[in-house]
Amino acid sequence: MAILIVLGLLLLFVIVVVAKAVRVVPQAYAGVVERFGKYKETLPAGLNFVVPFIDKVHYMIDLREQVVSFPPQGAITEDNLTVDIDTVIFFQVTDPIAATYEISNYIQAIEQLTMTTLRNVVGGMDLEQTLTSRETINSGLSAVLDETTGRWGIKVKRVEIKGIEPPPSIKDAMEKQMRADRDKRAFILTAEGQRQSAILTAEGNKQAAILNAEGDREAAILGAQADREAAILRAQGEGQAIQTVFQAIHDGRPDQSLLAYQYLQMMPKIAEGDANKLWVIPSEITKALEGLGSSIHEIAGIPKETEGPARRVDMGSSEPLTAASEPTTANRAVQEAIAEAQAAARPGKPAPTDEPTRE
Repeated sequence: MAILIVLGLLLLFVIVVVAKAVRVVPQAYAGVVERFGKYKETLPAGLNFVVPFIDKVHYMIDLREQVVSFPPQGAITEDNLTVDIDTVIFFQVTDPIAATYEISNYIQAIEQLTMTTLRNVVGGMDLEQTLTSRETINSGLSAVLDETTGRWGIKVKRVEIKGIEPPPSIKDAMEKQMRADRDKRAFILTAEGQRQSAILTAEGNKQAAILNAEGDREAAILGAQADREAAILRAQGEGQAIQTVFQAIHDGRPDQSLLAYQYLQMMPKIAEGDANKLWVIPSEITKALEGLGSSIHEIAGIPKETEGPARRVDMGSSEPLTAASEPTTANRAVQEAIAEAQAAARPGKPAPTDEPTRE
């Protein structure tokens, strides 16, 4: 019975010794082994053996790239404004021994170093530069952190600025400025639109006024030409009527009886109208009436009877004056007026020549 107990204790001791001697290190980790409190070796990833009860794996260092986000840190800009800046650090342990024995807490050390470096970099910039120069801040932080943490066995891969928060008053002022800029651009665009609209409207009105003026000019020219031709034709008609009447008088050889008859025809016209209460009878009418009843009295200038054969006086052609007729001074004036009217009606074209060519 005692032998079994001893064997059991011996087996338990062997199991404990084996458990102490075997160490399994995960991938991307490194184990720092100490013997009696002094560094002995660094265990790689995989299965490793150490001396039990003498060697001890004191630290297990993560060799992967790590990401640490730090809380907002206050920094004062060159124009004495406080801004809160959030930073993110990407780093990796390259030397487990230095990371273990050169610094007690490298995470805290990186945080404090980031804070001081950030305040130094931001202190040389004003607020506008701080808000628009993130790459400059990142580069400055990376250079300082990489140089300082190198002796700690740490490689800073990258530094990023998550956010920069200005003071509330400054933020409100910036929002007002941005709103004012947007309103300014909107007003400028509206004014440009109104300007273009006014220009186009003015151009349209100008073209319409020009077209209306040209239309009025053409209408006035055509109206004047029509009035001129009507007056010319009216004058020609009156001239022909006078020639016809004059010729008829000479052909008819009038005497006192005809003149008296003409006076009697004028009597009803004199009596026309309701307001005619007083008639003024010309003296020639009384003499004409006397001539009807007596052949003794004669009206001056009118023979009582005509003697001899009727003689026709040639007054010229009764047809309207044309281009073929012999031009007189009046006819030439009429022809010139017609030519001017035709030339005005056809601007840019030569006026037709109506004057005949004499042989």
